[in-house]
Amino acid sequence: MTMCEQSGMNQETTGDSAGTMSYCIRTSFVFLLCGLLVSNRSAGQDLHFSQWFNSPLTTNPANTGFIPDADYRIGANYRNQWSNVMSVPYKTYSIWGDAQVFRNRIESGWLGLGGVILRDVAGSSQLTSTKVYASAAYHQMIGISHLLSAGFNVGWSNKRINTSALKFPDQFDGKFFDSNFPSDGIPEATNINYFDVQVGLNYAYFPTDKIYLNGGVSAWHINRPRESFFSSDPAGYDSRISPRYNAFVNASLKVTDEVILNPMAYYSLQAKSNELVAGANVQYNLSGEGGEMQVLGGLYYRPGDAFVPMIGFEYKNIRLTFTYDATTSSLKQYNNSRGAYEFALMNRGFYDEYNGDKRQSLCPTF
Repeated sequence: MTMCEQSGMNQETTGDSAGTMSYCIRTSFVFLLCGLLVSNRSAGQDLHFSQWFNSPLTTNPANTGFIPDADYRIGANYRNQWSNVMSVPYKTYSIWGDAQVFRNRIESGWLGLGGVILRDVAGSSQLTSTKVYASAAYHQMIGISHLLSAGFNVGWSNKRINTSALKFPDQFDGKFFDSNFPSDGIPEATNINYFDVQVGLNYAYFPTDKIYLNGGVSAWHINRPRESFFSSDPAGYDSRISPRYNAFVNASLKVTDEVILNPMAYYSLQAKSNELVAGANVQYNLSGEGGEMQVLGGLYYRPGDAFVPMIGFEYKNIRLTFTYDATTSSLKQYNNSRGAYEFALMNRGFYDEYNGDKRQSLCPTF
């Protein structure tokens, strides 16, 4: 998404630890050996990217069609982490797109439609997550400098696991593991599916062509789907996915004719897991009026976890950005101080050369 808008980790279950001992052992080993390593600040999180601002539909459904400086956009994201810790590191991919529709049929408003596909693979068990979401949002201008948006998405999620490479405590004879030995820890299912629902709200304020402010909130998994490779939960354990709540704020400030400053922050909360990322990037115009060629640079910080420097380049509405999560927490002793790296590619476009007053950019541009 544009700078005017906005790891492959998964928290999919939470519950009371009072479940039976055998259940706790088998589930913990399944997920541990699947590579569900998490930061020291949390028990885990949904699939997400450090470049949350370049993954609009997974940040807030109300971002669908919320495109201040174009009519449509398409993008792709890739993240790789724990490459020198795990035999099969986290690899998270996404492709997405959205567009504004009915702009000439709705007075001072429009509809946004879009979709996203997410895929994540990790661990020796090749735990694979595939998520497909369809999104819709409505955007209404209020006066000439306010925009209010509301959106939702619905989707299908699938998880698969290969148990042949896993080992469990009761397969250990005191000296060796025997994977052919029966175990109570082996999941009853290796392929599960569920339906998922998200909602969100956005607000934008743009009093001049040099100032743009934006914020939003969203709630994910509001239907609390059950996710488990086992047919039933023991007493006191809840395998339904906890709702995740996101909030973000950002701004775009045109400092000079060549420089736009974009400060921003993002916060996510799911059960007892939380994440805060804050920072800023700068766009510098290399090509004079029109700004067809830009360079970008920025720095973000995830408290207690990592610094995230960013570099990027844009040419004719095609933008490529790269970030690197430089680990600062105690986890760096396990990954030899190596963090995660991430790429985001986005292309913005227009239906025609002119599409009415609403076609005017809502945020600072070159």
